Amino acid sequence: MSESSAHFAAFSFVDRITGYSPGKGAQGVFHVPAAVAEFPACLVAEAVGQLAAWVSMEHIGYRGRPVAALAGETRFLGAVSPGDTLDLTVEIDDVDDDVVSYRGWADVAGRRVIELNDCLGPMLPVADFDAPDALRERFALLRGAGATPDRFHGVAAPDAATVEHVPGQSVRANLDVPRFAPFFADHFPRRPVFPATLLLNAQIALATQLAREANAGQEGPGPVPVRMTHVKMRAFILPGQEVDSRAEFAGTQDGTTRISLSARDGDGKTIATARVEFLKPAP
Repeated sequence: MSESSAHFAAFSFVDRITGYSPGKGAQGVFHVPAAVAEFPACLVAEAVGQLAAWVSMEHIGYRGRPVAALAGETRFLGAVSPGDTLDLTVEIDDVDDDVVSYRGWADVAGRRVIELNDCLGPMLPVADFDAPDALRERFALLRGAGATPDRFHGVAAPDAATVEHVPGQSVRANLDVPRFAPFFADHFPRRPVFPATLLLNAQIALATQLAREANAGQEGPGPVPVRMTHVKMRAFILPGQEVDSRAEFAGTQDGTTRISLSARDGDGKTIATARVEFLKPAP
């Protein structure tokens, strides 16, 4: 996929905006291509966030765009499979040139698969990341006929090498962000940034390993992530950067296993923090 064809394709998850209330909210759809290997929950959350971004950018005349910063709660309620269509909804609590706060959710065939609550993103100058005119044209397309479906071809997971591991207690891995990838042409054309949702997806994989080790020996399937809280992104992750990703067991109470997540740059500065809760699936 070339850079030009990757824009609005390699990491864009709104096909059409089907309902719109300026500055207040929107509904939209995204069809997950049947040909992709998977569409993890973090990309579903990304789709909800992107719909919120369209509402907020349009409302302030494309002077700014939101970037991921804080998410109070994300509830993982169901899996999404290739070939599914996401029905997206966002409700904007407040938006101006400085910040947007919102909540949102995604359904598949009437089944809720994710909910986002208490999300907040600072608004940064849109021209630093993308061409304002291109965004205006794209918004008009999404509000009209809609984008060509099945543009997304999947995202390759970044390389990760485990460097420390105490089973059931902690795991640490070095995450190598690629220098070049199709999604950088979409996130973002003028200032490539590694998507926070891809970092969180990699970290949830570490947390899942740890949660299952902490519950080893119990009958039935291992615990699955059901809730993520206190997500805080403190800095951009750049192409070619190495990220020190960590997951630590934080205890089990009333059947809920809690894992703390953190990510640091090469100088030891914290890039991101979050907490994930796990439950064993119901019989």
